[in-house]
Amino acid sequence: MKIFRSIDGLSIPNAVLTIGTFDGVHLGHQIIIARINELAKKVNGESVILTFHPHPRLVINLEDTSLRLLNTLDEKIALFEKYGVNNLIIMPFSQAFSQMTAEDYVKNFLWKNIQPKIIVIGYDHRFGNNREGGLHTFLEFKDALKFNVEEISREDLEDVAISSTKVRNALTEGKVRLANQLLGHAFTLKGKVVKGASLGRHLGFPTANIDVNDNNKLIPREGIYAVKTKYNDVWYKAMLYIGMRPTFSGKNQTIEVNIFDFSENLYGKEIEVEFVSEIREDIKFTTADALIHQLKKDKESAERILNY
Repeated sequence: MKIFRSIDGLSIPNAVLTIGTFDGVHLGHQIIIARINELAKKVNGESVILTFHPHPRLVINLEDTSLRLLNTLDEKIALFEKYGVNNLIIMPFSQAFSQMTAEDYVKNFLWKNIQPKIIVIGYDHRFGNNREGGLHTFLEFKDALKFNVEEISREDLEDVAISSTKVRNALTEGKVRLANQLLGHAFTLKGKVVKGASLGRHLGFPTANIDVNDNNKLIPREGIYAVKTKYNDVWYKAMLYIGMRPTFSGKNQTIEVNIFDFSENLYGKEIEVEFVSEIREDIKFTTADALIHQLKKDKESAERILNY
């Protein structure tokens, strides 16, 4: 996959283009990606995704700091490559760009720079100042600019509308199985292993404390999860804790992974966690022994899930 950090001077023959933020690259997004790949083969061209960074909501609504994203940019790039996209354009998003009229967006931005042969959009795709543009705008200019446009209709998964918001809601409720179903792949966290309080080691469950270095990355609800952990391109079975360590009156949220049958020192190393299933919510125990007893049960639950 070719990655472009600027839209100037592109030369992509018979480009089949789609545009969007694609947070999560969920099943709905994958339908669009599969379609641009299919059409690109039919017209002897190449599939192209135009995405924006930072996420437009982070630029337009500066006072709203509540948005949490399903993917970091690097995670999104990896997913686009996984799903067979030929070209990725990462467009810097700014306040000035957000104020472009829908007509300018189509004529002087998309067509002038990319000259797509086909544009594929989702049923709710909006663009331009105040989100004034949509399918009707593309239809207005397609004949004059000689491109075709195709809209993908809304798709449901088991009667649940697929959207990035739906996935976020599932994760904030701790429902990672549902989130993974909607995504069509596992939700992941990546980060560097940092020193913690070593409480897990004292309890007989040594953990690697993960520092997720993107403040906008969504963190699932506090609790215990069955996960897989990737280090040096090898996947290990594990269980992960997200929480404030209430049994020990903790004041800061930690993300700690207990990797099964693993003894290497991971301090300062990058690891990836792939969520498989929720196990339980975070609760406060009256004694450390009660917590240890529960952690043994949690590990048994995680092993059953991961060995299935």
